[in-house]
Amino acid sequence: MTLLSPIAKASRKESGRTVGRGIRPWGIMFMASVVLIGGLGSRLAFLQLVKGDELQQTARSNSVRIAPKPPIRGNMFDRNGKVLATTKLAHAIYIWPLARTKPDWPKTKQLLSQLVGISPAEIEKRLKSQDIYATEPLAIARNLTLAQVTAIEEHHQTLEGVEVIIEPVRYYPQGNTASHVLGYTRELTPEEFEVRRAEGYRLQDYIGKLGLESSLETRLRGQWGGQEIQVDRDGRFVQILGEKPAQAGEDIHLTIDADLQKVAQDVLGNRNGAIVAIDPRNGDVLAMASYPDFDPNIFSDRISPEKWAAVTAKGDPFINRALRGFPPASTFKVVTAAAGMESGKYPANVVLSTTPYLAAAGVRFYEWNRSGFGAIGHVRAMAWSSNTFFGQVGRGVGGETLIDWARRFGFGQRTGIELGEETSGLIPDDDWTQEQLDRPWNLGDTINMSIGQGLTLATPLQVAQMFAVMANGGYLVSPHLVQTDTPQKTSLNLEPRTLETIRAGLRAVVTSGTGTVLNVPGIPTAAGKSGTAEAPPRENHAWFGAFAPYENAEIVVVAFAEHSGGGGGSVAGPMVHDVMTAYFELKEKAENPTVETPETLE
Repeated sequence: MTLLSPIAKASRKESGRTVGRGIRPWGIMFMASVVLIGGLGSRLAFLQLVKGDELQQTARSNSVRIAPKPPIRGNMFDRNGKVLATTKLAHAIYIWPLARTKPDWPKTKQLLSQLVGISPAEIEKRLKSQDIYATEPLAIARNLTLAQVTAIEEHHQTLEGVEVIIEPVRYYPQGNTASHVLGYTRELTPEEFEVRRAEGYRLQDYIGKLGLESSLETRLRGQWGGQEIQVDRDGRFVQILGEKPAQAGEDIHLTIDADLQKVAQDVLGNRNGAIVAIDPRNGDVLAMASYPDFDPNIFSDRISPEKWAAVTAKGDPFINRALRGFPPASTFKVVTAAAGMESGKYPANVVLSTTPYLAAAGVRFYEWNRSGFGAIGHVRAMAWSSNTFFGQVGRGVGGETLIDWARRFGFGQRTGIELGEETSGLIPDDDWTQEQLDRPWNLGDTINMSIGQGLTLATPLQVAQMFAVMANGGYLVSPHLVQTDTPQKTSLNLEPRTLETIRAGLRAVVTSGTGTVLNVPGIPTAAGKSGTAEAPPRENHAWFGAFAPYENAEIVVVAFAEHSGGGGGSVAGPMVHDVMTAYFELKEKAENPTVETPETLE
């Protein structure tokens, strides 16, 4: 008898079942496959239908680069076609921000620093300003010398991520000529970029920062273009896929005469001040010089602390003194004379007794010679620049009338010239003294204004605008720097006798008064007025303004010397003489060119 264990019994019982044997494992596998395939299909559908465009773009970006093309900034020319501001091609060093992640980056950074003269810390600082995965390289140094370019090319195999790119750079072929008029361009700061981003600016864009470069930015700038370039997996160029041409900026033709501008700057020399020359017939600004000045080319490259210190050593060179307000002194007596005659209270034939001084508001306003000139009329009072004569006129017409005429002549407001740095000067009134000085306008203020002193401030350009009224027969012209076919001028509706009398007084200044420096051969008959403005505790300012020819004036010149000491006739008068002489010599040369000159033979 054979005994069977329980295990054996159990085995016999299971082995006896045959229905459904082997089906369950295959079913489980089938169901699992269905689930997996369904999941994969859903994922593929999601990637294809939902994320397809995005993934396609990602793949494409791995083989396509955008190469932006900067626009060529518009040129600026003087009235004779001479180039004042243009664009030249120069070499620049660009680095891909991703280069910072490479193992050899410390060596690359150190070598690059030695080659271009920029500290490793500065290079690192520039690169950190942009995302490490940026799709454009970042400029590190511009306007490289040929020696620097050669050195970089010799080390190109060890300078991974570094590229030498030829790019447009702003260039001013005349150096510091008309620097305050032209201004300069400079790379956008990160803060400026955030403000300008919506206007289409890029992080490394250059933008006008002063003068016409700033005020005409939208006309000069142009529009960016670019190329869509396919590269292989090693970053090598394959082909151009598409291109949008960059649009160059607009060329601007100015009223400035570069030759006369250079003369004005030479005449001004290293004396703080300004010289303005305008055409009284239409407001064309022929020259506008201010000192200290600067060479705008310095901003086409990185400015080292040493270079910046040299630029600013002579004061603030970026202030255009032709557009800043100063006491106009006796040049303002033109306005006082017009107010007196036009009011009817002091007609052209009036005679007033002059005295050593006038007293008002507890102040004595002295005659400059401390004795007076006896009984004189408008013409002799203008010729000898009598303070007490014009002080009486101002006192008689009153502050409101004097202020009104000052503003009619353009004082106390911007002329509208195309320069954002222009100031309005100051023609104060009762509201102003109440607000600023906490007192009412008084008689002393009126007398002070009548002789161009006290609170009154005028820019050299405004003073030139005033002289133009007397030069052109009574029209206030709008000074401008950009050539136009529609110059603006407004009649002040002065009585003919008023114009005749003031013009005669200005002519007498040159023939027998404080402006005899202009009563010489070499220039046509001229008329003008000097001014000496007190500026305690420092030295006084010197003014002189004049126009010529007397009968059909075509130029007004105003010279201003800041804290120069001396009188207007002796300090500023010779400057006006030299600029006028140069103007008529240049005009003669243009109208009668010589057949053979050193310039034409070269």
